[in-house]
Amino acid sequence: MYKILVINPGSTSTKLAIFEDEQMILSETLRHSIEDLAPYKSVFDQYEFRKSAILNFLSKNAQDIKSFSAIVGRGGLLRPIPGGTYEVDQTMLDELRYAEQGEHASNLGAVIAHELAELAHVKAYIVDPVVVDEMSDVARISGHPEFVRKSILHALNQKAVARKAAFELGKGYEEVNLVVVHMGGGISIGAHMKGKIVDVNNALDGDGPFTPERSGTLPLTQLIDLCFSGKYTKEWVLKRIKGNGGLVAYLGTNSALEIQQRIDNGDENAELVYRAMAYQIAKWIGKSAAVLKGEVDAIVLTGGLAHDSKHMVKWLKEYVSFIAPVLVYPGGDEERALALGVLRVLRGQETPKNYRQEAERWQKITSLWDFTEVEKQK
Repeated sequence: MYKILVINPGSTSTKLAIFEDEQMILSETLRHSIEDLAPYKSVFDQYEFRKSAILNFLSKNAQDIKSFSAIVGRGGLLRPIPGGTYEVDQTMLDELRYAEQGEHASNLGAVIAHELAELAHVKAYIVDPVVVDEMSDVARISGHPEFVRKSILHALNQKAVARKAAFELGKGYEEVNLVVVHMGGGISIGAHMKGKIVDVNNALDGDGPFTPERSGTLPLTQLIDLCFSGKYTKEWVLKRIKGNGGLVAYLGTNSALEIQQRIDNGDENAELVYRAMAYQIAKWIGKSAAVLKGEVDAIVLTGGLAHDSKHMVKWLKEYVSFIAPVLVYPGGDEERALALGVLRVLRGQETPKNYRQEAERWQKITSLWDFTEVEKQK
C-alpha cells in the first residue's frame, strides 16, 4: 500500500489530502484570511506560514511525516512542458522561488512538497501543471507572425477526466480521441488525440467561449477601436476581458446557480445569455471535433458548470450529441488527480519525467515556431 500526501495551494486556501492507494482517508481545506496573508509582500513570502499550517495539520491528525511513500504538490507556473508526473528538481524549485514564469499560489506546491519529502526521505512530485503544452505544430500558427497561440488550460482536471472517460470506454487514454470541456470561472476545451492535448483554447488570456467572468474571443476590430478610443486605460480593458466579462458583464453575477434560479423564475434575458454561453461552448467543441477529423470517441463535460444538468448540460447535449456520446463528470477533484498521477509512478505504470530536460527540449522545439524575427526584417 502506498500512502501519499497531497498539497494544493490556492490564493486564499491550502487544500490537503492523504491517500492510501486510491482511497482518500483524510482531507482538509486550510482557509487563509486576508489578515493572515497581509504581512506577505509576495506569494513566496507565504512559504513558511503555509508550511507551518501543513505541519500543524499533520500533527493534529497524528500523521507521521515518515509514514508517507511520496508527497505531491500542485504544479505552478513553469515553462511549457508535456503532460505527466514530474519529480521535483532543483531547476523547478529555482524557477518557482523566483516566479520566473509568473506569480501564483500554486508555485508553492512543489517547493513545500520538496522540503517535506526531504524530512520523510521520499520523493516529491507535481502532476500536469497548468502549463502543459502538447499542441501540434499547426495549432500554434495564429495568422500573424507577431502572435503565437499558446496552451494554457485546466490540464490537471482535463487529463484526469480523460483517463476516467477512457476507462469507462474500456480503453487506455493513449487509445482514444476525446473532446474535454472544463467549465468553471474559465473554460478550456481540449482536443485529446491518443494521450496528448493537441489543440486547446488559451483559457487564461481570453481565447474561446465567454465564461462566467471572461469575455472570450471578441470581435477583433471592435476591440481595437475601443482600445484606441482614448477613453479607457489598458488595465480597464484587461479587466473587461478577464474578471468583468462574460456573465458578470451581461447579468451582474458570476454565479451560475443564481442565473439558473433567474431562468426558472422566468428571466428571459438571463436565459438568452446563459444559452448563448452554451452555444459558444458547443461551437468550440465542434472546432475540436474537426481537429480530430471527426474521429471522436466521446465528449467529456467537467468543472462546476457540469453540475447544471437542467440547463447547460442539456443544451450542450442537444448541440453536440450527433458528434459522439457525451460523458459528464461534474466538478474537479484535483487532489485525487494529483494522488493518482503519483500512484501510477509508484506502481511502475508511468515513468516520472525530468523537468529540466523536458523544459529545455520544448524550448528548442518551440523556437522553430518563432517568426517574429522574420516579421522584423520586413
